[in-house]
Amino acid sequence: MVGWDKKFGTTRSAGVKKPQGHAIIRAALRSDMEKVISESKKGSGLHGKLEKVVLAYSGGLDTSVIVPWLRENYGCDVVCFTADVGQGIKELEGLEEKAKASGASQLVVKDLKEEFVRDYIFPCLRAGAIYERKYLLGTSMARPVIAKVMVDVAKEVGADAVSHGCTGKGNDQVRFELTFFALNPKLQVVAPWREWDITGREDAIEYAKKHNVPVPATKKSIYSRDRNLLHLSHEGDILEDPANEPKKDMYMMSSDPEDAPDQAEYIEIGIEAGLPVSVNGKKLSPASLLTELNDIGGKHGIGRVDMVENRLVGMKSRGVYETPGGTILFIAARELESLTLDRETIQVKDSLALKYAELVYAGRWFDPLRESMDAFMEKITETTIGSVTLKLYKGSVTVTGRKSPHSLYRQDISSFESGQIYDQADAAGFIRLYGLPMRVRAMLEQGV
Repeated sequence: MVGWDKKFGTTRSAGVKKPQGHAIIRAALRSDMEKVISESKKGSGLHGKLEKVVLAYSGGLDTSVIVPWLRENYGCDVVCFTADVGQGIKELEGLEEKAKASGASQLVVKDLKEEFVRDYIFPCLRAGAIYERKYLLGTSMARPVIAKVMVDVAKEVGADAVSHGCTGKGNDQVRFELTFFALNPKLQVVAPWREWDITGREDAIEYAKKHNVPVPATKKSIYSRDRNLLHLSHEGDILEDPANEPKKDMYMMSSDPEDAPDQAEYIEIGIEAGLPVSVNGKKLSPASLLTELNDIGGKHGIGRVDMVENRLVGMKSRGVYETPGGTILFIAARELESLTLDRETIQVKDSLALKYAELVYAGRWFDPLRESMDAFMEKITETTIGSVTLKLYKGSVTVTGRKSPHSLYRQDISSFESGQIYDQADAAGFIRLYGLPMRVRAMLEQGV
């Protein structure tokens, strides 16, 4: 994004050229910085001594000043790490130059889009995990995959610490650090926003100028945004008052439903074992499938959510989310389950989905409880195979058809016409037994 990033992964920064596959792009970067930073590199910094730190880097103002701050305060070498989770090519342009200017010794970029969708988004989809009735966990799922690869990079480059640019008031600090704890408890974690004296944008700009770090010339966005392949979130400015309607020009992933096409569009989602595999009969990779549905859904104004949520750290916050493709997939997956799962299974699955969503929101992706629940979800959806047809029209998604070779729906049983399997006369005995507790209580109260 074109503005000041308060947490890694926001759309407030620009970035490098799009990497190919999982290739690591490394650039040996030589800093021209002198004075305090170069001197501190020779020994301990103001806050202690670390050898090498891997920093979650977006290229915005915050993470740009964190680089010299780490060198000055910990006397360490800084390796910048950027994950491509679908935030867009503009977010990845120019990162090498920015990292070099900030004083980083190395830049590592990895394309995680397929892994993100396949191993994080799709399991949540299969589980039906939605936080507080509305939130499809777009940011919550992205942080663990980023942090996991940061741990891998730390091992690869021989780092003894990791660092992030999350503020001390948000959820992301917890999500990053719980992943670090779970995967490598030996790594030290540095969270500058909980340590330094910088309190705002002007302080950060002053610090950057003092340490010869070029200040981004782009205009500061009035919103705090986070974008990945699943969603785009908006916070701040007029949204901080829950009574204010979002401005029409705030949205970036979806058309205004009022301006969406007047002609409805029908799409068919193919599903195997609870996971989407095709759109209109065309099989696609996880990331490609979601990308296509984002384009289709965004055109029709699908997936806008405006909500006040309870943050993990205790406060309430108001956010607006655009999740076009994800909204379509969640509706399709749940609808197919209406054919393939029985009543008791659906009830248990739905109850577990609430806890699953809570664990993901709270950053406990690598918690054994979530992993065990995921095993249940995988087993219970083995027969959720088939397709769902949906009608997209001006912000709405309507199910128009569903079919499955494992459907528990039998027309010969459900029909109002008489059949051999279901004898309507049997219902009388069932009702008498099912209602017996209520009848006995009434008899007691009435002295019968």
